[in-house]
Amino acid sequence: MIAEKIAWLRGHFHRAEGDVPGTQTALYRMSDLVNGGYIPAPLGRGFLLDAGLRDMVWQVMWADDHFTTDDELEELAAECEGYVIFMHGWTGNHAIWESIPGMVTVSNQKLIAIAVDHNGFGEARFVDQTPALDQCNPPAAMSTIESLIEVLKIRRQRGESHNRVINFVGHSMGGAALFYLDPLHWRVGEETRLALAPALLLDDDSKRAFFTALGVGIGIVNRLHVFEVIERAIKPGMIEAVCAGGSSYLKELHRYQYNNTPRGIISSTFMAMGLLNNREIPRQFDFFKAMLGHRDALVGLVPMMDLLSHLEFPAANVRVVAGSHYMFSVGPEAVFQHAQNRELVVQDILALHHAAYERQRIGLRIG
Repeated sequence: MIAEKIAWLRGHFHRAEGDVPGTQTALYRMSDLVNGGYIPAPLGRGFLLDAGLRDMVWQVMWADDHFTTDDELEELAAECEGYVIFMHGWTGNHAIWESIPGMVTVSNQKLIAIAVDHNGFGEARFVDQTPALDQCNPPAAMSTIESLIEVLKIRRQRGESHNRVINFVGHSMGGAALFYLDPLHWRVGEETRLALAPALLLDDDSKRAFFTALGVGIGIVNRLHVFEVIERAIKPGMIEAVCAGGSSYLKELHRYQYNNTPRGIISSTFMAMGLLNNREIPRQFDFFKAMLGHRDALVGLVPMMDLLSHLEFPAANVRVVAGSHYMFSVGPEAVFQHAQNRELVVQDILALHHAAYERQRIGLRIG
């Protein structure tokens, strides 16, 4: 069966050239696609209702040396080897990835990148401005993204002979979410995962207490505005800790996102990271890698290595690099190290994709 064209690709609300030469981007909004008839209303609205979201926005990026028409974009998607799904972290949005999605698609022009706003940030706002913790924790974030993939029908559909890989890349909160992907929903070699500085704090009591207390504090500010002066005093340090070593663009993006996100969402997300105690993590790590920074102020290196050891995460799948929490964003304080890390991230994405695609193509069994 020939791969079906994906009609929703025509429903973009913005088109532009990508930051990386030879790439193009398009932005999509779930409500626009539903209202335009590109996605069935029960499917799109049901997705938002289940996720507790008002709406959702994502950016699609692909490589092409000329302007791609909508017809050509549909054909490109029908023939592609797969997608790379980028999931940001706390107070981020789809733009935190800077040049990485473009670098990936230029390196393998049969891949299409999708960077999502999710988990209450960007234009993926929760209906409830103070969501329940089990609605915004890492397992819930992963479930939402898996559901989005089903709605968008970008996986290999039943009856298609064309192999396709969904490659997940998550940073911080987004990286923690990747550990909760349900492998029972995926065929062998159909998905890969790369977790960058995953904020999975199950074995880090000090960081758990810190995130929980910070979430409680922001929640108090949300209810008692007299304490806003304290928040204004600590916010610059919070942003600097998150973005240390990153670009000025990245820092400004986080400041903007923090200022434009309801405090209840920020508070609940912090508390959800600190109080998470879900250890039901499937030990399916065949196409799963993690990258950790040696100077990460938010994700402790030793506790994270302890957790990976307890999970029996393969040693060969862990990479520790010289860098901070944003080890792949190149700022003036860490040009040499972070520029190398950015290249390693791209290499790991491509290597994981190639290995998984070959597994599907050859049909080898695990073990």
